[in-house]
Amino acid sequence: MKIEIYTDDSVFEKLGTPWNKVLSHSVTDTIFLTREWQSVWWRNLGTGQLRVITIREDDDTLIGIAPLFVETGTDGLKHLSLVGCVDVSDYLDVLVARGNESRVYTALIETLTRADFPAWDQLHLCTLPADSPTNKLLAEIAQARGLQIETKLHAVAPIIELPATWDEYLATLDKKQRHEIRRKLRRIEEAHATWHTIGADEATDAPIADFIALHKTSRPDKHLFMDARMQNFFIEIARALHTRGWLQLLFLEVEGARAASLLNFAYGNDILVYNSGYDPIKYGVYSPGIVLFARSIQDAIAAKYRRYDFLRGNEEYKYRFGAKDTQVVELHIRR
Repeated sequence: MKIEIYTDDSVFEKLGTPWNKVLSHSVTDTIFLTREWQSVWWRNLGTGQLRVITIREDDDTLIGIAPLFVETGTDGLKHLSLVGCVDVSDYLDVLVARGNESRVYTALIETLTRADFPAWDQLHLCTLPADSPTNKLLAEIAQARGLQIETKLHAVAPIIELPATWDEYLATLDKKQRHEIRRKLRRIEEAHATWHTIGADEATDAPIADFIALHKTSRPDKHLFMDARMQNFFIEIARALHTRGWLQLLFLEVEGARAASLLNFAYGNDILVYNSGYDPIKYGVYSPGIVLFARSIQDAIAAKYRRYDFLRGNEEYKYRFGAKDTQVVELHIRR
């Protein structure tokens, strides 16, 4: 096997197409591990120094990537973390082509514990999906090497397994919620509201600026979250994902004005609900949040998507739409 360690952001271009090819064959195939997401995140939000480790077969076939970075924490210790950890990336993992987990994890731990590998005290693998083999197998391999292991729940991620039809979906909800959705959809239709999705041939900069404005208007905490650095990240990630056909930017328009917006990702068989915004002063009477999600779910069912993923967080509204919890965990490996 061949091991390489990259320490600058040219790695994202150097690995090119093979990066996403490995991802497509891995258990945790998520948009947050694509080369596009990782490079934009690092450019806008990354700190410390990159330590991207690649594992290849002797014939040069790429079978594993550990996208890591190291920085010194407030505790004075050197922390290795996954690129994307933890802000704004809901699922992360080591990228491993299926069937190679044991070999890749063993090579990774051997590399990290080599005498010539740059110093580190703790490896923090955040936001690992509960069904990832990393949680058990990598932990066992690390523990066998004398490293200390800690696994704990990071968050829940409520998900709707989508049925074949809208009526089947409504039938899964309790009577009150079903009535509320139908009533609010009728009300917004009576207001002659329109539903607009940014098309494949549309530029994203102006629509994403509208989304950011609505996001900041929604709540004081969202206004604080969307600082200049975060705005740049959203603008760049929208461009990058739109080019790949993975961006789903939706607007609810009332009398020609954009009243609410939903920023989703369409990746594989899933719709991932990333963020939202609306004007509560002008349009709160229309319950735009409920309308946005209801229409988005309706569209996802019509397009034959398999899952509607609300991502991390246990906000009550997710469960009113029938979502069920999945778990996201974190694995700490200490020297």
